[in-house]
Amino acid sequence: MSDAPARSADTDAVAAPRPNAVVAVLAFAGIVVSLMQTLVIPIVPELPRLLDAPASDTAWAVTATLLAAAVATPVVGRLGDMFGKRRMLLVSVVMLVVGSVVCGLSDALVPMIVGRALQGLSSGVIPLGISIMRDELPAERLAGATALMSASLGVGGALGLPTAALIADNFDWHVLFWASAAMGAAALVLVLAFVPESRVRTGGRFDAVGAVGMAVGLVSLLLAISKGADWGWASGTTLGLFAAAVIVLLAWGLFELRTAQPLVDLRTTARRQVLFTNLASIAIGFSMFAMSLVLPQLLQLPTQTGYGLGRSLLTAGLVMAPSGLVMMALAPVSAAVSKAKGPKVTLMIGALIVACGYGLNIVLMSEVWHLVLVSSVIGAGIGFTYGSMPALIMGAVPASETAAANSLNTLMRSIGTSCASAIAGVVLAQMTIDLGGYALPSENGFKTVMAIGAGAALLAFAIASFIPRPRTAVPATPPAPAATETSAGTPSGR
Repeated sequence: MSDAPARSADTDAVAAPRPNAVVAVLAFAGIVVSLMQTLVIPIVPELPRLLDAPASDTAWAVTATLLAAAVATPVVGRLGDMFGKRRMLLVSVVMLVVGSVVCGLSDALVPMIVGRALQGLSSGVIPLGISIMRDELPAERLAGATALMSASLGVGGALGLPTAALIADNFDWHVLFWASAAMGAAALVLVLAFVPESRVRTGGRFDAVGAVGMAVGLVSLLLAISKGADWGWASGTTLGLFAAAVIVLLAWGLFELRTAQPLVDLRTTARRQVLFTNLASIAIGFSMFAMSLVLPQLLQLPTQTGYGLGRSLLTAGLVMAPSGLVMMALAPVSAAVSKAKGPKVTLMIGALIVACGYGLNIVLMSEVWHLVLVSSVIGAGIGFTYGSMPALIMGAVPASETAAANSLNTLMRSIGTSCASAIAGVVLAQMTIDLGGYALPSENGFKTVMAIGAGAALLAFAIASFIPRPRTAVPATPPAPAATETSAGTPSGR
């Protein structure tokens, strides 16, 4: 009892947040972490030679990151709600730095996979950042700030490809990871200097059984999705993993409903606003990643195909980069629409813009500027949708569950991107042309993937129409000035 005032005073001294600095630092941290997703793309074809390992094994340098991120995101979100969001954000950034250093020092497969898995453990930075914003920023700043933070996932991905290609073309490949480590270290210092610790916490006991069950279920599901094309969709391994995922996740759900302090509050997740936002997030994640798969291939395929543009990977990255800038530029516009009409409307508008972008891509794909236009239009739609999702989630969950709920929403987007990769891979592998003895994806194959991407965006629009309109456009729960945390996540000062 006697230490409560001291703890509160200490928190206030550390906090006194400067909104502009908090937003800038958290957005920078989000971009740094999302850059990690595209970091290895330029060197993936070279990894078998660089690591002296078969291509089927070096593919784990990508898969390990995906699996680690899927498991870490909801776990770190829950730990943030319990023990401090800033604390877990710092842990996540440290994982990025350590993983980057391990990869930077590696010349063999195993340390590379370990390093990439550690990098994947940093994926909770964006939902944690959004949750810190909810706790610390004035209500009038929240909508624009969370829209920018959410969009940083796409911004980093779009800017990362040309940056990584430029480094890979001009320097030793290890420099990619040393650059990642340096940016992560800068983010770490900035967070320590400018971001306060949130006082809104749930306390309680961590659900270790739930975490293990969720990890096993998600790894089984995502492993089957990401490796199914290599192993065969009808193979015993793939089907066994899908079956294991269904069984484990159903058992996990029953356990979570019966435990007093679950890792994921499924009753909150089942609320109509949260449920339909998460379902729309899967569809939007699918649609966003379809663009990332199609446009670089179209740009790099040889001109002899009749539809390939024969450009370098660096050019492909530069074509994709404007989409990230558009996402960032439209964050305040997305916030303004959410404030005026509600985030549900913003999500629906964004989904329609994405669908229109894919429609344009079906008819405009023969010039570089066509693809710049398409990527910018789709990026605008993604900016609207990603900007609206945190507002919808935070409008339906208690402040003490913000990080866990936002982390789950981020996980739903990741599941969508994994499904996009698998489905697009199947389509492009089946619809091919022969060029000099090599099977290359056909023009109709690309158009089919674009049509599927448009369909996913329209599905997101339809799902979003079932989201109830909130009473307030951008709900927020500003922290009480003199509050300290309790196990219930409510102020203890009376």
